[in-house]
Amino acid sequence: MPRPRETLSSSASLSDDTLPPKVFRSLAELIEEEIGIRLPESKKTLVESRLRRRLRPLGLQNLKEYASQYLETDLLYVEFPDLINALTTNKTDFFREKSHFDLLSEKVIPSFLHEGMGRLRPLRIWSVACSIGAEPYTLAMVLAEHARLTPGFQYTIRGFDIDSEALFKARRAIYDLNYLDPIPETLRSRYLLRARAANNHTFRIAPELRRKVQFFPLNVLTPEWPDEETADIIFCRNVLIYFNRPKQQRALEGLCARLRSGGVLFVGHSESLQGLTLPVRPFASAAYQRL
Repeated sequence: MPRPRETLSSSASLSDDTLPPKVFRSLAELIEEEIGIRLPESKKTLVESRLRRRLRPLGLQNLKEYASQYLETDLLYVEFPDLINALTTNKTDFFREKSHFDLLSEKVIPSFLHEGMGRLRPLRIWSVACSIGAEPYTLAMVLAEHARLTPGFQYTIRGFDIDSEALFKARRAIYDLNYLDPIPETLRSRYLLRARAANNHTFRIAPELRRKVQFFPLNVLTPEWPDEETADIIFCRNVLIYFNRPKQQRALEGLCARLRSGGVLFVGHSESLQGLTLPVRPFASAAYQRL
């Protein structure tokens, strides 16, 4: 009678497909130091499930092999960018926390236009931790609407993220239809392209908006900016919740150094700058003005 094939249901296989506690702790310390994300023991199962995405590309059978060949060797630093791509969260939506875009459209942009910005030079807006591009393209729609009504209005948008795979998707600007709901119908007709094939359930951002947005890799804790440009408006939302207070201070100091005096910083509605020492004053809910 043939012996049953060994499967992952066996205790030996299960132990092979988990990270040794010591390896997980070392990895968690490295991740927090390099990119600020905290990975407590309670996240171990989640981390393991995401790292399993790396097994097939590397030709490995389980996490025990991944740990011994990469996490515990000098090859970790070769693997690190792909490891980060696997671990980072890309939860995003168009018009997420819509009140910020209403504030931008109804108050911030008009006040900047009154000062001559957008006409004398392009208004510069950055989306930090932009993920797959929903936020910067939302910004592009809002600004394009102002450009339609304001002759001579100019703007540029930059999106930054540490995840190279997310940036690739952002540049492609192709999204599943389940991202469509938050986008107002009038903006869909102006700025979105539906796939022609009936079985292709996607849409794409129109070329005139894609041309307005540039994407760059960036670690917000150790930023290497593409040039010396400063921003008038920075969106850095739902990022600080992953950092401890010293890392929040460090990240925001770097952003404030690139935000011009009078510029506006938007953070997530669940995030607070209380207790941090920064050159900003409250402007609106989860929005701050650079001193």
